[in-house]
Amino acid sequence: MDTRPQVALRPATPADAEVLAGVYLRSFDAALPQVVRAHSDAEVRGWFRYVVVPELETWVAEEGGGRVVGLMVLDGGELAQLYLAPEVRGCGIGDRFVALAKELRPWGLQLWTFQVNGPARRFYERHGFVAAEFTDGSRNEEREPDVRYVWAP
Repeated sequence: MDTRPQVALRPATPADAEVLAGVYLRSFDAALPQVVRAHSDAEVRGWFRYVVVPELETWVAEEGGGRVVGLMVLDGGELAQLYLAPEVRGCGIGDRFVALAKELRPWGLQLWTFQVNGPARRFYERHGFVAAEFTDGSRNEEREPDVRYVWAP
């Protein structure tokens, strides 16, 4: 019997902004405790409310009971955000988001992740993304060394 959560992927609505910010904050803090976030919780919540949801292509992973457990943001050809609630990591939701991103951007994608985020790097490499550029972090707000990945069909 499959015990993975039953999850639907759907476009985000303005009503999702607050809960998506919460998923982002919990996921970031759980996955990257050594990385200092550049913005306060309130700033992150405002960013989701006024920028991410209304201006970017934002997708939600929602369990059958209506609980939001993940988000994916596409910005042109960039997979700009992919965050899951810590308790659902490893359940296949990230795989489904990446498959959706590839379906929506069949010509290719790029993304950035921090070099210290080994699980994310292994995840993207498993999905065919190739490291294309390593930086010292001077161009990101956290000032954390990062890596740009590219997927080409």
